[in-house]
Amino acid sequence: MLPLILFFIFAALCVGGAINLLVQKHPINSALSLIVVMGSLALIYLLLGAEFVAAVQVIVYAGAVMVLFVFVIMLLNAGVEERTEHASRVAMVLGVPGLIIGLSLAVWVVSHLAGLDCIAIGGPMVMNGSDVFGNPQAIGHLLFRNFLLPFEVTSILILIAIMGAVVLARREE
Repeated sequence: MLPLILFFIFAALCVGGAINLLVQKHPINSALSLIVVMGSLALIYLLLGAEFVAAVQVIVYAGAVMVLFVFVIMLLNAGVEERTEHASRVAMVLGVPGLIIGLSLAVWVVSHLAGLDCIAIGGPMVMNGSDVFGNPQAIGHLLFRNFLLPFEVTSILILIAIMGAVVLARREE
């Protein structure tokens, strides 16, 4: 019963952080809200028994990626977002139907899964984290042997993105 209560607390924190991310006008506050979302997702992964995925979530996403986001925000000197009346109308025309469709879909999925035991945390469908996600040794073996080229290409793409941000932020003298 306690894991289910903790799950709903962390899920509410995650949804609240996501809503705050969208509502904020300043980009730094949005980035901090995204860190809250990433942290609460890591805690949900811990509840599901996926310790390695939770650690990767904190180290890679909440740590490294968010540092890059904040670095780019500071580099580009992004100020407070200016909202126009046109943007508000577009948000109402597209956002409200999207919200209704999303909530309807979520209610439909939960109502169809309500009869199954897989929705309950700790139920028979939840396995040990090492069975589902693999142990760190197997993941490291796959990452640095079988998928070494995509891993290195990703690091080069991140380096190119950082260089692009520096070029965009450079001031003409």
